[in-house]
Amino acid sequence: MPLAHHGVSLHPMKPDPYASLRIPEFKFFLVVRFAVIFALSMQFAVIEWKVYELTSDPLSLGLIGLAEIIPSFSLALFAGNIVDKREKRGILLKCVVAYLFIGTALFLLTWDRAVAGMAKQQVIMLMYLMVFSGGIVRAFVAPATFTMLSLVVPREHLTNGITWSTSAWQIGGIIGPALGGLLIAWIGVHWTMLLVVGVMLAPLYSLLKIAPKPIYYKEVGESVAHRLTEGLRFVWKTKVVLNAMALDMFAVLFGGSVAILAIYAKDILHVGPEGYGLMRAAPAIGACLTMIILAYRPLVHKPGIKLLAAVFGFGIAMIVFGISTYFPLSLLALFMSGMLDGISVNIRQTILQMKTPDDMRGRVASVSSMFIGSSNELGAFESGLAAKLLGTVRSVVFGGCVTLGVVLTTYVISPAMRNLDLHPDKKD
Repeated sequence: MPLAHHGVSLHPMKPDPYASLRIPEFKFFLVVRFAVIFALSMQFAVIEWKVYELTSDPLSLGLIGLAEIIPSFSLALFAGNIVDKREKRGILLKCVVAYLFIGTALFLLTWDRAVAGMAKQQVIMLMYLMVFSGGIVRAFVAPATFTMLSLVVPREHLTNGITWSTSAWQIGGIIGPALGGLLIAWIGVHWTMLLVVGVMLAPLYSLLKIAPKPIYYKEVGESVAHRLTEGLRFVWKTKVVLNAMALDMFAVLFGGSVAILAIYAKDILHVGPEGYGLMRAAPAIGACLTMIILAYRPLVHKPGIKLLAAVFGFGIAMIVFGISTYFPLSLLALFMSGMLDGISVNIRQTILQMKTPDDMRGRVASVSSMFIGSSNELGAFESGLAAKLLGTVRSVVFGGCVTLGVVLTTYVISPAMRNLDLHPDKKD
């Protein structure tokens, strides 16, 4: 007699794509994820446009990334330790308030009437200072957000929660720069920056609707140095986590080209601020589509191989974008890079959430921000510097080729990545 007749299904239950969305606090968490990245991505798009408008220097775009990475990287271990020891919602509330002040300052700095008596170089330096201040805040936002996700979504729904959380982040990344580019043309730089300030009120409200969360950290007489470096030691011992971080770090560091899209829009493709907005949005649109697909078809079968293949494809997409002078092909290449990057982000976040103990999430997330998050800004600096030294097109093609080499090297030296298993009942 078939097993199904005894109440046992011959087929495994299909995953519920909306499981985490049925958790009320998770919905408010998604608003926080969306609104913060929406505001910040629009803010960066506006700053990049304004700075390049003032300087016409590719290196000035790279310096924007460098201004954020210095405090974000330097404070990462300290911030992770603080996040593990303190209540996470309270930390995020303070960070959002800080972003509101920074956004207001940038609104004034991009308003010609407000800076009429200031030298151009002084305005640029103050904008870099505000970006630097945002880097300080970001050092705390990354581990606090990572930890909050696991506190509002139970482990059995965590993979699904990661997918929707990343989708909210990607959707914010779509609308933010796209709308920023369009609004620069429609209403001007400074009024667009004012909208950034208004959007930051949404996560402030949403965080107030989430209850304070428990603290799992336990003091056991450790030295400060031991606490600060424990996340590093955990990552170093957990090879699949180390390999996933390193793979993504090098791909973003050398393969990304977001920071120099303003150069492509102005000087190579000649598409203006509207085209710039579309180019900024194209990768995020692709990534968002990937996340929607992954909500229905989670990557639990050979995810390590899929991660390697996705990053390899990302490198190819960047090479195509670098050499393209046809705007639709450039958009397609950016779109494909976003789809493939969405796979990479989903798998990497799932690895971190599944493999990290509750009492170390802040410190491990800070290490991740040093590997991945900071590589976005360091990659922006690298892109600007390479564009100045090699030329814009050659720098993008070179970065794509480096990405391909990193993937091939990781495949050869990392059996842990090739044999990765992300089933939720596997804890080790």
